[in-house]
Amino acid sequence: MSAARKIIIDTDPGQDDAAALMLAFASPDELEVLGVTTVAGNVPLAMTSRNARVVCELCGRSDARVYPGAERPMVKPLVTAEHVHGKTGLDGAELPEPSMPLQDTHAVDFIIDTLRHEPAGTVTLCTLGALTNIGLAFKKAPDIAPRIRELVMMGGGFFEGGNITPAAEFNIFVDPHAAEIVFRSGVPIVMMPLDVTHQLLTTKARVARIAALATRPAEVLKGWLEFFERFDVEKYGSDGGPLHDPSVIAYLLRPDLFDGRDCNVEIETVSELTIGMTVVDWWRVSGRPANARVMRKVDADGFFDLLTERVARL
Repeated sequence: MSAARKIIIDTDPGQDDAAALMLAFASPDELEVLGVTTVAGNVPLAMTSRNARVVCELCGRSDARVYPGAERPMVKPLVTAEHVHGKTGLDGAELPEPSMPLQDTHAVDFIIDTLRHEPAGTVTLCTLGALTNIGLAFKKAPDIAPRIRELVMMGGGFFEGGNITPAAEFNIFVDPHAAEIVFRSGVPIVMMPLDVTHQLLTTKARVARIAALATRPAEVLKGWLEFFERFDVEKYGSDGGPLHDPSVIAYLLRPDLFDGRDCNVEIETVSELTIGMTVVDWWRVSGRPANARVMRKVDADGFFDLLTERVARL
């Protein structure tokens, strides 16, 4: 068996971020989580840092290291999403306050130090929220970009448009200036846009399969999913809501579940109307070179089979 892939998970939990962390921690043979870095996004930094530790402890991973990062975007004011995730960001299940400590090192410094000390081309960045920590790290230490194996991110949209504005997906909208730095960095990027995640619906049948595992982690995940989906069920009228962030971890475990193509992606940072838009040249009409592998399709049943099977291990 090949060695586990080394990853850093940069996140702003969020129920769907929590599901992504659970999927990663349930897959130790394939993924070695070097650290979890937190960023302000779905809720403010103090709460995302709390929530990351809550999930670590739920998964029996109080040994994991959580590094707090940026409290606000690089340029624009912070926008949060309590209207989606609830006041705590993890509404839907009652869990004790975490007892494991936060690390003293800032997330940006942890990212830089790790990429400088691990062998070049061995560390994958998994970004589940705004790209502030990554943008700050690239700005502070440009030498780390060529050392990254891959950056797999949930963010953006093209044919689906946006979910926080008509043009912009939330993670990119929160910090478009950081996203611009990342997309111009030359790092190999795999992008999971709304076009993919809106296919990953937490239908009643899929949530029931998770609940039937009858474990504490499954019970908590069920509560989170049922709370999280209410916003999108009301918005889209669908059976269940889209489960965005675990797509990043699922791609590392089962890339065959996804299909996409190499595209040029530019980030809008100026227009008041479309700030945060990911301008995806899907049809290759701009002549600009590709800078991201943009996913378009996913085997949703295969994805939920994987998630359910792995949650059963926790």
